[in-house]
Amino acid sequence: MLLPTFFISLLTTALSTMIDPLSRYESHTITVEVENANRTYPYRLLKPTEPDKSAPLVVFLHGAGERGDDNLAQLTYLPMWALSAGHLQDKACYLLAVQCPADEQWAPYEVSKEPLGDASPSLQAVIAAMQQVINRENVDLSRIYLTGLSMGGYGSWDLAARHPRWFAAVVPICGGGRLETASQLVDVPIWAFHGTNDTVVQEAESRMMIEAIRAAGGRPAYSPLPDVGHGSWHFAYGPRGAIEWMFGQENPTPPALNKADPGHAAD
Repeated sequence: MLLPTFFISLLTTALSTMIDPLSRYESHTITVEVENANRTYPYRLLKPTEPDKSAPLVVFLHGAGERGDDNLAQLTYLPMWALSAGHLQDKACYLLAVQCPADEQWAPYEVSKEPLGDASPSLQAVIAAMQQVINRENVDLSRIYLTGLSMGGYGSWDLAARHPRWFAAVVPICGGGRLETASQLVDVPIWAFHGTNDTVVQEAESRMMIEAIRAAGGRPAYSPLPDVGHGSWHFAYGPRGAIEWMFGQENPTPPALNKADPGHAAD
């Protein structure tokens, strides 16, 4: 019996996904101006299976070990787990993962009291990629989530401080931020994680940010993980971590992100 073309297409897609789950992630690039020259950054995008329905956008910032230009390494951890772990697989969402080049980082590593200044080129690429996704897809602007680990934890603190009204929830993992931005984060739902035995990024980096936000009047959640080293994301993204909480958050007054250019939204 000959199958209709539509069903053949569905079967081919299903088989491809079973053979190579990374095929679920579309491959894209975004170009931004860096020091008066253009630089192109690769990114991957996971789409919900029913793209006609409005869905949340998860912005994931990877760690230093996943830097490069292969447009694959940044899918390690959360992006891959999103395809297999039960508590992630049932979440219809867009998941955006930009790859940071080997010679850049999302944000400075040291906790600093200096003003934020300009976003790093790679973080500008993340914002531009968000713009591209929002332009093209059916994103629920009241449910934009930001999370990252290690270098991406620093990037999450940095991006959230620059645009606090964009995000319905932020989950920074084993990173640190600029203490002078604490007052900008008091109204942002935040749940941070850090292992107390982390020898790569000291647990004090997260703790100082949490204490500064609380001192400014915010109520961020914090999970210091006893006897856990640098891999605290295994707990943060695990069944008893922040995923269910994150997807339960909704921005009651989402900013009118201009679908032509969210980078110019008024915070």
